[in-house]
Amino acid sequence: MSRHPEVDALHSEIRSRLQALEPPYTASARAIRREISRRLAPASPEFILTLALALIAEESDLLRFFAYELVSLHKRTAAQLTQQDILNLGAGINSWAAVDTFALYLSGPMWAQGRLPDETLIFWTRSEDRWWRRAALVTTVLLSRRATSSDARRVTAVCALLASDRDDMVVKALSWALRELTKKHPEQARIFLATHASTLAPRVTREVKNKLRTGLKTPRKSQSGKPSQQPFRAALPVP
Repeated sequence: MSRHPEVDALHSEIRSRLQALEPPYTASARAIRREISRRLAPASPEFILTLALALIAEESDLLRFFAYELVSLHKRTAAQLTQQDILNLGAGINSWAAVDTFALYLSGPMWAQGRLPDETLIFWTRSEDRWWRRAALVTTVLLSRRATSSDARRVTAVCALLASDRDDMVVKALSWALRELTKKHPEQARIFLATHASTLAPRVTREVKNKLRTGLKTPRKSQSGKPSQQPFRAALPVP
């Protein structure tokens, strides 16, 4: 992919503006992204992808978040993403935030739309890299929110491949994937727990059962007071 002369200037502007945030709150970063998105609405998918790849090359979770939102919310770019684009944009994922934004913004929507084959997620579940195994599970989250039995089967097929994984990041992602499944497919979640009872990590079993019983991952007493604004973290896509 050729480099556009305008990319360097815009890349520098985005980096500088995000670095100036003290601390980098998600809402503040997203406000800048919205402004940049408006400016880039007429841009070509090639330009958007070139800019996104330049941003993620810096190995910053905040810049990845910005790049992934930029790509996913530029309609023409999102509509034309290929499997190779997904792999290019996922290169170097190495943290909780990086994986979850990648999966929620890019691989998840593409998989739910049938544009990313199940075989790709299966390949990720076999990776020696914990982050790609986590990505396979988080990619299932969006599909779990639909209400068809075929969706549930696709989700549980991926989850089953990592049922015995004991890496903490994978265990937490498996719990999340199955808890999402409980919202529209509680019976399938119960069957999964029973089928894999001997191999699942205790955390997964406990949290999913709690979700089925109470609607919460970890039931606790409610606390009064307004939540404080949180520093940057992985967040669900918001236009």
